[in-house]
Amino acid sequence: MARVWGGGMRNRLAILPVGAAPETRLLLAARGLRAIGDGFVSLLLPVYLLELGHGPFETGVIATATLAGSALLTLLVGLYAHRASGRSLLIGAALLMMLTGIAFATYEDFWPLLLVAFVGTLNPSSGDVSLFLPLEQAQLARWVSDRNRTRLFARYSFIGSIMAAVGALGAALPEAAAELLGTELKPALQGAFLLYAALGGLALLLYCRLPRAAETTDPDEAPAKPLGRSRSIVLTLAALFSLDAFAGGLVVQSLLALWLFERFGLSLATAGAIFFWTGVLSALSYFAAAWIAERIGLINTMVFTHLPANLCLALVPFAPSLPLAITLLLMRSALSQMDVPTRTSYVMAVVAPEERPAAASVTSVPRSLAAAASPMLAGALLAASGFGWPLVFAGGLKIAYDLLLLALFRNVRPPEETPKY
Repeated sequence: MARVWGGGMRNRLAILPVGAAPETRLLLAARGLRAIGDGFVSLLLPVYLLELGHGPFETGVIATATLAGSALLTLLVGLYAHRASGRSLLIGAALLMMLTGIAFATYEDFWPLLLVAFVGTLNPSSGDVSLFLPLEQAQLARWVSDRNRTRLFARYSFIGSIMAAVGALGAALPEAAAELLGTELKPALQGAFLLYAALGGLALLLYCRLPRAAETTDPDEAPAKPLGRSRSIVLTLAALFSLDAFAGGLVVQSLLALWLFERFGLSLATAGAIFFWTGVLSALSYFAAAWIAERIGLINTMVFTHLPANLCLALVPFAPSLPLAITLLLMRSALSQMDVPTRTSYVMAVVAPEERPAAASVTSVPRSLAAAASPMLAGALLAASGFGWPLVFAGGLKIAYDLLLLALFRNVRPPEETPKY
């Protein structure tokens, strides 16, 4: 594999790192399709709810329901992933994504929407917090070597982030279509949710192409098991990730967009452009994360890129103008997501291979539960004050997470960082 900043840049940006199984292309493509849907839905959700007559608090409640429901589904996956086929579970999740989009385009009252949000796959954040995540991560980890694992997860995260950015840019289309056709905005927004369902259908077709033998690619590989010898380290990581996720739930993209709409009076087109560029910067940072991790280690990369990003987040509400607020958000985006591929790679590295599906779910479930608890609080804070207190609290809590992670895990090294004698 060529180095990042040398003449081998083209290899570095290739879809697959050296040694990765070709089946990973299907999962990376499905990740990109889902991310497009997540990108535009996360921006259109608050606009759609406001169009239906619901306020900031109701938006926060629905965001909480989506994350809580995702946590429950992910928990069920964690309990039964060692018994069921990962391919079958991914197919079922894609079907659920299709039904979610159709239901959101159909219902308008708050309680039906809340129920659909809880049982469906809607994602109010810019990152992937759905039940797809642990299923895909466990499969990817089995199809790549330790040396190339972080690079593969960087590509996985890159594709998700760049396609979510494209989706965010596309969030302006319903408003533009309504103006062009001289119609109300609501039907155009409902059409966007039907597009979300169609993207789920395309992901379904890709999952159906996964080989049934994917779960047993290596005949010598131990079958998947629930957590055993890795339990202690996984539970500790899960607790720390929960703190980070609770803070992240205060600034999920739907609520951050809502704050920008109300604070600066942004249009959908302007908001879409802002989140497009934040997504692009996040996407590019994943490759930098893999390069940095090879030199200073996974934990150091997670912590020392996250700290300045969180400081920028806490300062955003104090920005006196929109350009300064955007600058801080862009600076944050260039750094804040470097911990995503490194965190995933670290979890997959420090647990036994046969426990990876369970570890992926156990670290994802508390994150989803913690993230689900905070959007409703953020919605209440935004309803009470337009200052942006959720951003300040989120930045402070995330800084605390960074320092605790460094203190507890700086000496727990993955195999590729362990000296060989």
